[in-house]
Amino acid sequence: MTQKQITTLKIASAQLNAHVGALGSNMAKAREAYACAKADGADILVLPEQFVIGYPAEDLVLKPSAVLDCKVHAEDFAKLTKDGPAVVFNLPWLEEGKLYNAALFMRDGKITDVRLKHHLPNYGVFDEARIFTKGPLPEPIEFKGITIGLPICEDLWQPGVASHLADNGAEILISPNGSPWRRTALSERVEALGEKVHNEGLPLIYVNQIGGQDELVFDGSSFSMAADGSIVQALKSFVEDYDCATWEKRDGTWVCADAKIETQLTGHEADWRAMCLGLGDYVNKNRFKQIVLGLSGGVDSAAVAAIAADALGPDRVWCVMMPSRYTAGESLGDAQDCAERIGCRYDVIAIKPAFDAFQEMLAPMFKDLPFDTTEENMQSRTRALTLMAISNKFGPMVVTTGNKSEMAVGYATLYGDMCGGYNPVKDIYKTELFELCKWRNKNNPEDLLGGDYPIPDNIITKPPSAELRDDQKDSDSLPEYDVLDDILFGLIEQELPVEDIIARGHSPATVKRIQHLLYIAEYKRRQAPPGVKIGTKNFGKDRRYPITNGYRDEV
Repeated sequence: MTQKQITTLKIASAQLNAHVGALGSNMAKAREAYACAKADGADILVLPEQFVIGYPAEDLVLKPSAVLDCKVHAEDFAKLTKDGPAVVFNLPWLEEGKLYNAALFMRDGKITDVRLKHHLPNYGVFDEARIFTKGPLPEPIEFKGITIGLPICEDLWQPGVASHLADNGAEILISPNGSPWRRTALSERVEALGEKVHNEGLPLIYVNQIGGQDELVFDGSSFSMAADGSIVQALKSFVEDYDCATWEKRDGTWVCADAKIETQLTGHEADWRAMCLGLGDYVNKNRFKQIVLGLSGGVDSAAVAAIAADALGPDRVWCVMMPSRYTAGESLGDAQDCAERIGCRYDVIAIKPAFDAFQEMLAPMFKDLPFDTTEENMQSRTRALTLMAISNKFGPMVVTTGNKSEMAVGYATLYGDMCGGYNPVKDIYKTELFELCKWRNKNNPEDLLGGDYPIPDNIITKPPSAELRDDQKDSDSLPEYDVLDDILFGLIEQELPVEDIIARGHSPATVKRIQHLLYIAEYKRRQAPPGVKIGTKNFGKDRRYPITNGYRDEV
């Protein structure tokens, strides 16, 4: 018998930070959210995609015991709903020997409905088609006389599911999501999902997770749309958030009568916060108490030190200056100034004794050969050895500082400055990093843990140098960074043929050289630590080029 339909519906959106694999702590957060929803008189609580196990759990969901434990937690959590509110709960779900990405609807103390994800993303950072089985087109569910569609994340991005739900009587869409951050995320979501909402004439409640998971950062930025595609609810970006919205049925359409609308972040602040969240969660979820990095007096390490302080607090950041005979006095002063501004621990350990020992050890073999990149790399690797010794002895995780421009062309030393556990600026081009540092000096959001103006102006304005030989500048080996980054952006993000990049005004010889450097450095990038995805194509899951690769795009 069909229930009498209510005309007011309160839906609680819980934008939470899951810890992949930490089922107990994830469910503790879910219970806290449930208590808030119950106190607010909510009819339905919505949790993010795969929240019990965290997203993406990758091959962890292929472990039978993990899937079984998720089901046990789900059945236990469903008991809370005996006296309401109901819950939209997402998890890996085993049915007739096949594994699905499933949305459960819980009410009256039990799981009453199961809806399976139909569209499994298999592009960029996503690999769901290898892990999960594609479900059928989902049918709506009925709750208090209301017909509700439960599309799961990608089901809203691709054609078929929303229209199927509308054709089968759905009045409102509720969607759990695990949509990772990239610079275009907000605009893409509003455009793509707004089109679906407008076309089908159905309002949408979109609940996204937040938090860092290895290379990915989830920004939250959950929202709701009216039937015309307009935003009627917006939760915060890059922090956990919660809101209970009131919906009313007016003239046959569900309308949001009361919900909060927060400012959702874009631009430099979004990039900076993504790096802070990615690094902070990587450190905290892997239970490191502190990080350590080499502070050289250059912009890369200064930016990483500031990001670490914002994410973890200055007391958990340890900076070490490791000068050689080629380190300028200006760099020594800039590094100390930066550390003092940040308020972190700062030590100076000269690498000359170790470098001299390596030179002496290799002197018989290197006799009469000139100083070259061999000796430069020995200095970098001596610094890595020093940082790793500190890490092993005292426990902090080593953080690396190489930007995307350097990683693209191999301007980094394997087992040297690439040595470490995580790199928050891995997906930031050098020219972008300068602009982000300028932004951070002018802005100090209240909930970041660092202080005012953390990066000395001289670090931003002086010519970049690795300082591995006398009077060295990055421009000795590479084009100026505005030229280099434009070429790299064309090759990596846009996948343009070289003639199109040359048509921008670049030298053919320079473009071909940079393309060659990009390809031959792939082996280094495969051994690099993970880092935050910021742009459309990060090195890692997004861009999977072969290491052994004889192809070159010719003019």
